[in-house]
Amino acid sequence: MEDLKDRGSNKSRIQGFWIFSVTGLATMLLPIAVQAHIVPYDLTKLSKTDVAFIYLKLGYTHILPNGFDHILFVLGLFLLNPRLKSVITQATAFTIAHSITLGLAMKGIITPVSSIVEPIIALSIVFVAVENIYTSQLKPWRILIVFAFGLIHGLGFASALKELSLPKIDFFTSIIMFNIGVELGQISIIVAAYFLLGHWFKNKEWYRRRIVVPISLMIAIVAFYWTIERVFEISIYNKIAGL
Repeated sequence: MEDLKDRGSNKSRIQGFWIFSVTGLATMLLPIAVQAHIVPYDLTKLSKTDVAFIYLKLGYTHILPNGFDHILFVLGLFLLNPRLKSVITQATAFTIAHSITLGLAMKGIITPVSSIVEPIIALSIVFVAVENIYTSQLKPWRILIVFAFGLIHGLGFASALKELSLPKIDFFTSIIMFNIGVELGQISIIVAAYFLLGHWFKNKEWYRRRIVVPISLMIAIVAFYWTIERVFEISIYNKIAGL
C-alpha cells in the first residue's frame, strides 16, 4: 500500500513538473519584450560601493529573469549530471571564460560581431542539449567545451554591456561585479533545478528516460529556433501570425 502511495506521489510530482516545463518552454518560443539594461543614475555622483552594487544587480538580472538563452544553457549543463559540485564546476569554468572575452571586448581589444556571436550562442545550447540525449555520462572533456562556449557567451555579454556607458574610474570594479552577478544568477538556476529535479529524481532509474531526454529535446528545439531566427534575422512567430 505504501509502495502504491509512493508511486502516486512520484507520478504527481512528474506531472506537475511537466506542466511547469512545457508551459515555460512554450512561453520562450514567443517574442518576449525584455527591458534593456538601463542605468537610471549618474554614475559619476555615486560611491564605488553603489556602482559595484548596480553592476552586480545588472549581472544577475542579465541571467534572471532576462537571459533566457543562458538559462537554457545552464539547465542543459545541469540535466546530464544533476549533482551540485559537478554543475557548479562547469558553471564556474563558463564564468571564467566569459570574463576573459568580456574584459577584452570592453577594453576594445577584440570586437564582437553580434550577427555571428548570437547564432553561435544559440548553437552552443543546441550542442549541449543534443549531447545530453546521446550521452548518458559526463565526459571529462565537457568542461573544455563549456569553457570554449563561455568565451563565445562573453562576447554576447559584451554586446549587452556596450549599451551602457561603463565608468572609466571604476571600469574593472564594474566588470568584476557584473561577472559575479552572472555567476550568482547561474548558481540560482542550478540550486532551483536541483531542488525541483535533482534532489527528487536523480537516483531514479527512469530519470534519464523521462526527464533528461525529453527536456533536452525541448531545449534543443527552442535553441534551434533561436539559431534560425538569429541567422536570418527574422521572427518565425511574427511571420506565422502575419505581423
